[in-house]
Amino acid sequence: MSFLGKLFGGKKEEKGPTTHEAIQKLRETEELLIKKQEFLERKIEVEIQTARKNGTKNKRVAIAALKRKKRYEKQLTQIDGTLTQIEAQREALEGATTNAQVLNTMKDAANAMKLAHKDIDVDKVHDIMDDIAEQHDISREITDAISNNVAFPNDIDEDELERELEELEQEDLDKEMLGIKVPTDTLPDVPAAELVHDKPKPARSKKDVISEEDEELAKLQSWAT
Repeated sequence: MSFLGKLFGGKKEEKGPTTHEAIQKLRETEELLIKKQEFLERKIEVEIQTARKNGTKNKRVAIAALKRKKRYEKQLTQIDGTLTQIEAQREALEGATTNAQVLNTMKDAANAMKLAHKDIDVDKVHDIMDDIAEQHDISREITDAISNNVAFPNDIDEDELERELEELEQEDLDKEMLGIKVPTDTLPDVPAAELVHDKPKPARSKKDVISEEDEELAKLQSWAT
């Protein structure tokens, strides 16, 4: 507003619409133009049908219908161009709105982070981390001290155990080379051949027994004479 305008009470400058309001108006305009497009397309179709119907009967009417069709097509082309511009402007405003929201969110996050780090001193953080590392070292030392066997100290010579193990391995190797197998506690093998038992003597018949008794009696009688 100029100085004279202020001095004589001129009109106040009107505040422009917000981004949301501008986007809403652009969308309403798009819808209106789309409806206009549909109307013109229907009019064009009607004029085409009129021209076809009167092409042979009434040439003047047919030509007039084609002229109106051309005029409608021209308007339709203009609307297409306007819609393209409006869509581009709306998308630009929507992108600007999104960018503004993202920027505000990042700004709020930065302020929150700054507030969170307000009372934190970097040097103190390093000191605390050093103290934590030191306490971990102390804890490991305590654990190692507790785990050591105090009552039975580890005084076994590791080298001596290794030499003994090598001797055992060499002994097993020597036995394998000589073909000596370590005896195992096993039962004796069952003989393959079937054991032969003494066959029982066949039973004597009654006739044989009587003959033997007669022979014995004859011998006794001969001795008696």
